[in-house]
Amino acid sequence: MKLRLACATLLLAVAGTGSSWAEDVRPAAAKGDAAKGAEKAGQICVACHGVNGVSMIPQNPSLAGQGADYIAKQLHNFKGEPKKDQARNNAIMAAQAAMLSDEDMRNIGAYYASQKPRTLAARNKDTVALGQQIYRAGLADRGVAACAGCHGATGAGLPSQYPRLGGQHAEYTEAQMKAWRSGERANDPNAMMRSVAARLTDREIAAVADYIAGLH
Repeated sequence: MKLRLACATLLLAVAGTGSSWAEDVRPAAAKGDAAKGAEKAGQICVACHGVNGVSMIPQNPSLAGQGADYIAKQLHNFKGEPKKDQARNNAIMAAQAAMLSDEDMRNIGAYYASQKPRTLAARNKDTVALGQQIYRAGLADRGVAACAGCHGATGAGLPSQYPRLGGQHAEYTEAQMKAWRSGERANDPNAMMRSVAARLTDREIAAVADYIAGLH
């Protein structure tokens, strides 16, 4: 029941803005070419994001199995597009994205979306229960919606709307949550993630990030 209420509340909030996440993440209607994306990714992405998109560096996200539209949107935002106020500030990624065309971004997205996502496990047994509560039920007393409402029970997300989280490095997820909270990252339509992160403590963010790593 808590999950249903949280989802309904979040969906109503989004609907009230007159804009949808899906509209924002879709940089182009054309479908990418995974084969061409594999070639481009092998040239510029593999060093940081690993072979086939499975990152071995906790600070760098794994991209395998991530939604194609979501990846393309992030590349556009690193490039400072389509809205300057949604730019993602990262010097390394900005330099890489600057060399990519719209077609390249779609192709890279299609390639990583076709790859098998990794499987990890939660590492902190002392916070698993807290992380599970936040992810599956939210924190009703603070208006924190359940993460599962958008990202799914297994963290698979909705490819054209909400990103895959399951199997992601806890370190990366934690860093992004804190960036949402501080406003350093602001490319979330309708400030959805900033609103959630602003209501979480450091311990709660670490707990849910660790729990998310074990989802599959």
